[in-house]
Amino acid sequence: MAVSASTPLELIDQVYGRLADRVALGRQREGRPLTLTEKILWNHLADPTDAGTERGRSYTDFHPDRVAMQDATAQMALLQFMTAGLPEVAVPSTVHCDHLIQAKVGADRDLSFALDANSEVYEFLRTVSAKYGIGFWKPGSGIIHQVVLENYAFPGGMMIGTDSHTPNAGGLGMVAIGVGGADAVDVMTGFPFNVRYPKLIGVHLTGHLSGWSAAKDVILKVAEILTVSGGTGAIVEYFGPGAASISATGKATICNMGAEIGATTSVFAYDDAVARYLKATGREAIADRANAVAADLRADDEVLADPGRFFDRLIEINLSDLQPLVNGPHSPDLAHEVASLGAEAKAGGWPLEISAALVGSCTNSSYEDITRAASLARQASAKGLRSKTQLLITPGSEQVRATIERDGLLSDLEAIGATVLANACGPCIGQWERSDVDAATPNTIINSFNRNFPKRNDGSANTFAFVASPDMVVAYALAGTLDFNPLTDAIDGVKLDEPVGEELPAKGFDPGESGFLAPSGLGANVAVAVDPHSDRLQLLEPFAPWDGNDYIELPVLVKAQGKCTTDHISAAGPWLKYRGHLENISGNLFLGAVNAFTGEAGSGKDQLDGKIKPLPDIAKHYHESGQAWIAIGDQNYGEGSSREHAAMEPRYRNGKVIFARSFARIAEANLKKQGVLALTFADPATYDLIEADDRISVLGLADLAPDVPVRCRITKADGTTVDFTATQTLSPEQIDWFRAGSALNIIRQKFSQ
Repeated sequence: MAVSASTPLELIDQVYGRLADRVALGRQREGRPLTLTEKILWNHLADPTDAGTERGRSYTDFHPDRVAMQDATAQMALLQFMTAGLPEVAVPSTVHCDHLIQAKVGADRDLSFALDANSEVYEFLRTVSAKYGIGFWKPGSGIIHQVVLENYAFPGGMMIGTDSHTPNAGGLGMVAIGVGGADAVDVMTGFPFNVRYPKLIGVHLTGHLSGWSAAKDVILKVAEILTVSGGTGAIVEYFGPGAASISATGKATICNMGAEIGATTSVFAYDDAVARYLKATGREAIADRANAVAADLRADDEVLADPGRFFDRLIEINLSDLQPLVNGPHSPDLAHEVASLGAEAKAGGWPLEISAALVGSCTNSSYEDITRAASLARQASAKGLRSKTQLLITPGSEQVRATIERDGLLSDLEAIGATVLANACGPCIGQWERSDVDAATPNTIINSFNRNFPKRNDGSANTFAFVASPDMVVAYALAGTLDFNPLTDAIDGVKLDEPVGEELPAKGFDPGESGFLAPSGLGANVAVAVDPHSDRLQLLEPFAPWDGNDYIELPVLVKAQGKCTTDHISAAGPWLKYRGHLENISGNLFLGAVNAFTGEAGSGKDQLDGKIKPLPDIAKHYHESGQAWIAIGDQNYGEGSSREHAAMEPRYRNGKVIFARSFARIAEANLKKQGVLALTFADPATYDLIEADDRISVLGLADLAPDVPVRCRITKADGTTVDFTATQTLSPEQIDWFRAGSALNIIRQKFSQ
């Protein structure tokens, strides 16, 4: 499968060539007009004549057009792929080196340090990519989602990516879904991608953004409405005259943060703004092809005329009335209008003084974003203002960096004290070597990133992170305090004018220094670089199949209290270096989870020796002793990243079941892929009944069947028992995964026959 630094026109011709017929079949089978989401899904069904399309119920097979992986998650995905026995990937696939570059002092030195510190991992990714026909983007090329937007995303396409913010590509009209590495392996081996057919949430946009309001404020408002779990199991489709008024990169920002509401993905229709972006990024031929099928790259007219009939939920937002928002701290759905932020910060006891302001990441690092931020910087510099706090800028890609440098935008930002970081994720994912604030000191930061869980950016639980548009971030950096309204207040006597942005560079994009390596086609002769003594890379051994027995009286490793995100289960930051070594990264298992039994994070009671220990040490002890165990989560267990390490680590350490009041979509899917049972309490109050010394049994596993509740039992320390019921969402195929020990075991079996 040849891979280039753009989506091959032959692939697009195949997708568009069947589009009209598939849409017609979809209308016929559904008996009604279709939304844009449904058109794309119908066009990618593995079996359009027999697929189940009942929203929120049917498990359905799709054939995505491509796969994208970032370096932290690609390691485990490709280690799994290597065990499948194929000579090359079955669909166009790429690896992007963006997560392992730590923000320290500035772009050049940070990149140089990363190349040295991560040379072993980069060489593994380069060689495994070359061997299996995968495109490889070198460190410094940019953040995966911006690079995908610039090169691979296309209207009406479907892709999966091993990062939760893969939906960024929805800004160009693509159904792009974040998944774990095992799902990526399915697609790269030619198997379909299986997912529960999504519900549909429609967001009808009217009016027009103006003044201080930006595309970021749209998704911050949607997050306020839907909360961090309101989009679970659904695709969010944006439409209406307001949608057409937003730039392609603005649309991408909105889709990107759909991950923060739990949505499967988000999508906008193809329109003139998307066409302009495609042409500006050298893909006029794709725009021409999209123009020819444009009627099927948007919802049917009947849907647009009466959307309430076609969506499971409809949200109305008038962009003309939308006020700038700042969301946080600690959760991306806690929204504040800037006029009230200061008062609410005082009431909440949040530090008013801003210790750092950060612009960029995959969410807000487009040319338009930087021009709006730079317009404020130019005003400030001309009037003698400088940032009152540390101001860090992260370009989204080498193309964006080169273009904003050529056009003087970087120098505008540097003139007010900004430091430019490498084209990488950096502080957005905890890759921030921060020395300006002691971790024990409560402090406030404001950024244009997407996720703001405690410890997310700098590893400190005492950092209060707020999310806003790049414009707002720069304005607050100049003010230095949350007690400031950029719309009305002056800074040292200076009132800032509204930001002004440019949708696309008038001189065109400067590609900068290309970091793309296409596979040579000589993969059979390439040796994959994995040192057997490495502490960063470890070849995988298959997980053992289910032994046919019920799980009887298993100890509870942890009962997580409140949020238990993927950051709590498998932290990022310094642990990123072990993403390719399952044994070593299991040293962080549940370190961030607050144990309801102790009230402390990361510790619990070892039921084998009675000692209080770090949770990873207890899991290791259980594993080495042959003791299976279970863990318990609260609401929306596994919220956040797509990282499958949060499922593979419990599986590796002999965890058998995760119970929760509810699950985030990707977390539940990843657990199933690795052969871990994800069970939901039928009565949420059961969570409260479980105590530290209880043992849990899961019964009747031989009769496991779709939609059939599972019988379970709590055995108390005094021998008394409490029976309860758990529900599960396993399909027949997923039950096979459980019995085989993992989904990958089934792939191995099929290719070894």
